[in-house]
Amino acid sequence: MSVILYARVSTADQTLAHQQTQAESAGFKFDRIIADEGVSGVSVPLRERAEGRRLFDILRSGDTLVVRWVDRLGRNYADVTDTIRDFMRRGVVIKTIINGLTFDGATNDPVQMAVRDALIAFMAATAQAQAEATKEAQKAGIAHAKATDGTIKYRGRKPGFDREQFERVRELLAQDTGASEIAKLTGVTRQTIYRIKDRPAEQIKALEMWGLWSARRPLEPRSSSGL
Repeated sequence: MSVILYARVSTADQTLAHQQTQAESAGFKFDRIIADEGVSGVSVPLRERAEGRRLFDILRSGDTLVVRWVDRLGRNYADVTDTIRDFMRRGVVIKTIINGLTFDGATNDPVQMAVRDALIAFMAATAQAQAEATKEAQKAGIAHAKATDGTIKYRGRKPGFDREQFERVRELLAQDTGASEIAKLTGVTRQTIYRIKDRPAEQIKALEMWGLWSARRPLEPRSSSGL
């Protein structure tokens, strides 16, 4: 029987390390950690995520699945409820770090089952509602910025890196350095590194929008080891 932590990191504000620290602070110890990074919980069902598929493959009866909250499994009502019920039918116990909730299929009492299923449905609905509210707020902010006819220019989320970090990441990528090592050397998150790798022009534009592209500090001499 294994204890598995599943984490989903969808934005630069979230980190795998934070979710792991939360779980360990709550007293959990893991046999394995599985994480999907840069994946939306709204539009990408758990079964369609690279590591989410692994989760379905490896979970067995008697295993315990730990998540920060049900929104890490997803933010789509149908996907989350179907996923939890599927895992319970397999004999998997699902535990949340926030609220300390436990979902399993051990009980045969119809009242307890009804209460459990209602709670699952409520939490899944809340996760979707929160995602929809956030999306509507973003739309409203963009609409307001456009309505000001340039008086307030919509700049999007402020980049979590500066020009020096951008250029250092590009330099290390050119040397075929792995994302995890680059993150340690630059302090830039892995998901940001992937965006710099795949869409460098967009990242430069974001830096320009926030006035960070011209604010370049002189690079310190580096050793041949890159440290």
